Amino acid sequence: MPRASGEDLLPALTRALASVPDQAPATHRALAAQRRSHGDELGALAHLIAAQTLEAYAAGSPSASATDLCKVATGYFTAGDYAAAARWYRLVLLLDAKLAVAHQNLAAIHALAGQVAEADSSRERAYQIQRVFIDPAGNPARQVLILCVGRTSGNVPFEPLFSNRTCRRIMYAIDYAADQEDAQLPPYDLVFNAVGDPDIAAPLAERLLRFARRCGRPVLNPPAAVARTQRHRMCELLGDLDDVVVPACIRFDGPAIADPALSERLANAGIEWPLLARPASTHGGDGLVLCESLEALQDALGSSPCGHYLTRFRDYRSADGCYRKYRIIFVDREPLPYHLAISSHWMVHYFSADMTANAWKIAEERAFLEEPETALGSRAMRAVNAIGRRLDLDYGGVDFTLLPDGRVLLFEANATMLVHRERQSGPLAHKNPHVQRIVDAFEHLQARRSSP
Repeated sequence: MPRASGEDLLPALTRALASVPDQAPATHRALAAQRRSHGDELGALAHLIAAQTLEAYAAGSPSASATDLCKVATGYFTAGDYAAAARWYRLVLLLDAKLAVAHQNLAAIHALAGQVAEADSSRERAYQIQRVFIDPAGNPARQVLILCVGRTSGNVPFEPLFSNRTCRRIMYAIDYAADQEDAQLPPYDLVFNAVGDPDIAAPLAERLLRFARRCGRPVLNPPAAVARTQRHRMCELLGDLDDVVVPACIRFDGPAIADPALSERLANAGIEWPLLARPASTHGGDGLVLCESLEALQDALGSSPCGHYLTRFRDYRSADGCYRKYRIIFVDREPLPYHLAISSHWMVHYFSADMTANAWKIAEERAFLEEPETALGSRAMRAVNAIGRRLDLDYGGVDFTLLPDGRVLLFEANATMLVHRERQSGPLAHKNPHVQRIVDAFEHLQARRSSP
């Protein structure tokens, strides 16, 4: 419900709480005492804040605000306790339906749970209310405007890349913002274009280009560089590089067409069986299918209304029967190793590769991270360097494997590459110094580009 005021406040609050009978100040104070008796001081504090907030609203206090309660919800959200966060955010929105960050984070919780319609609804509410979100920072060296999309997950995972010790992040949901809102933005020194998925960016191409031309500030990952990274354009972009193998790929939109026409398109593109069918605008293997026949391909195409990329599949098993996927991040076109995943399955994901259960896999990854050229060979390392220069992104990366003859087989190369820190006490803590190198390099890039 929207926030009520004046004499309508108490009845509105009473009606709202009637649908959630346990949301009463006395109940929260009792829960606070219970939490404290179990040694949960943070939980106790959360319920006390809830009690005080509800009392302030019920009393019609002019200073009544759900902001502190929203911080409680965000604390649970940040800690990964999404069920608790969702409960607190719902209470927040009962009190003040115009707190955009509550809708925004509730959308993320729904999305993680696979609740697509609920996520879309919460996201729409968030960005209709607010397009600019500013992170707190003490005394930052720079103000960084981050161009984002709110409707989808097509953004570069930028959270680890910006430290609030050195910069204040100003997130701008540009897909919801009219051109005239650009002039109302707070001051900023640098722009990072986080709309990194070229399929998501395509409908916004003119909007992004207009912003980049008018903003008067350096733009990292300019829209034109991102646009070149669509999967079906990789052959054109990188196919002529020495020692780089780029599988043939086409973009297929619409419903499956008659067998002869589809077969002819594949043959003309040099795509043989088996092939990979991947829904556009997806990452992490979502919806990716290995098709051995035309019938299987048509089933895959019919499973999703969006466009698909159809890519020739190459069996890339190493001599030991394992599949390897290397990831190297480019910061200002310079390559920095991030991880190596080794799997028994052709669809290699780090989380499903049983890396931590096999000491030899971790040892091989360590060797790659510490001496990538020794692990890959000079031929492959030269090819990787050439990919970084040709991509011409300020931040991006490449996923690839090493063929027996020393060449690089490309999986993807774009701006949406994820890096994240591991638990310092966990089995993957060896990755953290290399993540820090990436973060430090990106910090140095920002400092250079934002200098007067």
